[in-house]
Amino acid sequence: MSPLDHKLRRDLWRMKGQAIAIGVVIAVGVMMLVMMTGLVTSLDETRRAYYERYRLADVFAPVNRAPERMATQLARISGVASVETRVTGRALIDLPNRSLPVQAQALSLPERRRPALNDIYLTRGRLPALGRTDEIVLLQSFARAHDLQPGDTLAATMNGSRHAFVITGLAQSPEFLYVTAPGELVPDDARFGVIWMARPGLAAAYDLDGAFNEVLLGLARGAKPKLVLDRVDHILAPYGGSGGYELADQLSNRFITEEIAGLVASARVVPPIFLAVAAFLLYIVVSRIVQSEREEIGLTKAFGYTNLEVGSHYFKLILVIAIGGALAGCLAGIVSGRAMIGFYGAYFKFPFLVFRLDPASFVTGVSVSVFAASAGGVLVLQRVFALTPASAMRPPTPPDYSRSGTFGHRLIRVLDQPSRMVLRRITRQPLRMGGAVVGIACGMGLSVAMITIYAGFDRSIDLTFSVLDRSDVSVSFIQPASSKTLFELRRVPGVTRVEGVRHTPVLLRHGRNSHRGTLTGLPEMPVLNRALDRHVAPVSMPQSGLVLSQVLAEILEIAPGEILTVEVREGRQPVLEIPVSGIAEALLGSPAYMDLAALNRVLREPERVSGAYLSIDTARADEIYQTLQEMPIVAGLSLKSDARDAFVTLMNTGAGAIRYVMGAIAFVITFGIVYNAARIAYAERSRDLASLRVIGFSPSEAGFVLLGELAVVTLVALPLGALLGYFLSFGIAEGFSTDLYQIPVVFDPVSYGQAMLVVLAASAVSGGLVKRDLDRSDLIVALKTRE
Repeated sequence: MSPLDHKLRRDLWRMKGQAIAIGVVIAVGVMMLVMMTGLVTSLDETRRAYYERYRLADVFAPVNRAPERMATQLARISGVASVETRVTGRALIDLPNRSLPVQAQALSLPERRRPALNDIYLTRGRLPALGRTDEIVLLQSFARAHDLQPGDTLAATMNGSRHAFVITGLAQSPEFLYVTAPGELVPDDARFGVIWMARPGLAAAYDLDGAFNEVLLGLARGAKPKLVLDRVDHILAPYGGSGGYELADQLSNRFITEEIAGLVASARVVPPIFLAVAAFLLYIVVSRIVQSEREEIGLTKAFGYTNLEVGSHYFKLILVIAIGGALAGCLAGIVSGRAMIGFYGAYFKFPFLVFRLDPASFVTGVSVSVFAASAGGVLVLQRVFALTPASAMRPPTPPDYSRSGTFGHRLIRVLDQPSRMVLRRITRQPLRMGGAVVGIACGMGLSVAMITIYAGFDRSIDLTFSVLDRSDVSVSFIQPASSKTLFELRRVPGVTRVEGVRHTPVLLRHGRNSHRGTLTGLPEMPVLNRALDRHVAPVSMPQSGLVLSQVLAEILEIAPGEILTVEVREGRQPVLEIPVSGIAEALLGSPAYMDLAALNRVLREPERVSGAYLSIDTARADEIYQTLQEMPIVAGLSLKSDARDAFVTLMNTGAGAIRYVMGAIAFVITFGIVYNAARIAYAERSRDLASLRVIGFSPSEAGFVLLGELAVVTLVALPLGALLGYFLSFGIAEGFSTDLYQIPVVFDPVSYGQAMLVVLAASAVSGGLVKRDLDRSDLIVALKTRE
């Protein structure tokens, strides 16, 4: 080992606290990169393999009733490689441990073969036997939620008729990676099930013998989906086709695609922030070392070492810290990725989901860490090359403070000597103090942003289920029904208020932008389920025109006053040109609203509703549920309390769980910045502080001179950090928000107070550690150290 390498080892040991703090900041950035890219790789590759193995369709085309012979005509469409027709319908499952029936989707399976498209993965048991119409396969996640096993019996209502079934197997399907009930966006394993049964039995239940109500298409390579969809819609239009859609618009696939896209975006934005902070800290630390070792640099060059050798010595110091932090980050990324994959395993229903590493992330993490650290050190190394032995062995020119001003006689009378020393250093080195202030403010801003996001998640839940939705139960009908149905609901004992609603599937177009969703018809002044503006005030439904959620307006790039094309996907399927009258704030989904009477008028179906929101007497809840279940028109019931619990679970898994990781990271980076600022101040003033001890200052007074500087810098950084956190909150909230839910930015004074406490706690801990070293310092050694 060369003499310079021995010196490097001693330097690292002497500054081990700072080196570890900087290495942790680098490790956090690399950890986020490795973890997020690994999650992206795991989700994307598992999804692709699952889709290919079980032949998930490329095109889905629902229809009211089409004869089976149409499958041959659909197969002749250019670009279509395979066709699978099936029967699908809604069902209500009765469970002995629940007073409320559970919504389900029933799907047919071919009797004598495996499905050509949308095959299922049988996890337990067997498929229904040939000719047995009373045997079913049940979705595994639903079965587990209710402790159902193969061999158990199940009662379900299909098309108004009650049936008894025997469960022969449990299955998973690529079609249901993200499982939600019709009309809902929040997944809940306990509140929605999927039933697969033989085609003849299901066709008989829904009066579709010799016919189908959905066709699945697999496309050949190079096929143009838009042209295929146009042709499919044209063929199925006479039979009540409601418009086909691509796999990209399929609900389950859309949400996993958005999840992957969010992880990709976070992997591009978050790690560079930490690496930039690490580069800044390294610059300060190495700059301080070079400044304090001018004489050693001069002697080293005088003994014959070249500029390159001396510069390489300090560059090695940077590399050791950067590479050590990067390697630690790689290991932490593997561990955290394996932990996070468990959240996604519960969030998405893959048959298996193993955390898979992306080798490129290791190369990128290490190389970017080294590059960022090197960028912070290159400027310092220029000073090393510029120093000649003669100039380096002379002390640097003392700074000229003659123009820095004085405190004045009045201030001198007020402050004691230690306080004047603190303020004198701050005013005489404004750039250095400013750098420390900015660094601490960055940590404060990140803490403010993350605590604000925590409050935003809570606010999103409160607004969605206490302010927007003030009902107790929502009821959906099999098909749009007469408004007389609302009178029947009002007559149910225990129902205190009923509010009709109509959900109409539509395709919204504006220019080149389009969105497949639902147009919701509400009463003019809704009470139980409302639209709110940005000030959380109720929005009254205009007599003509649409009210779009802010998210949907941004997707379509449309503003109030502009015309929106609405392609209705049910009934007569008219194409409407409707102006946008207003913008509403929605925290769940991307809804579009319209006055209920106006919607029925443009659809030429007066006084029609597809569901209702109910306020009930909870003391008579079981009786009300039983009455509603027996109504033939009712397709499903949903309790708001169940939806709220499912929403909370959703936001605590998947991307929502990352906010806890980000919160911990915010504290790590805040502590790292504050600790480094304290250590640098101590290293720069160790000789001064030892001199104060020798001339009679007590340990507390000497500590006050050191820690007073840290306290002033921290207090000045707090308001700047609050301002940075204000703007950073919007960016992070945007990153967490999806088409499923939006996270509002909530400016709660408590959030800012908590963030300030985090910074103050980090300062107190850092100050305590530095004060401990100050008390243990050897005064003789410190006094021998030259400036």
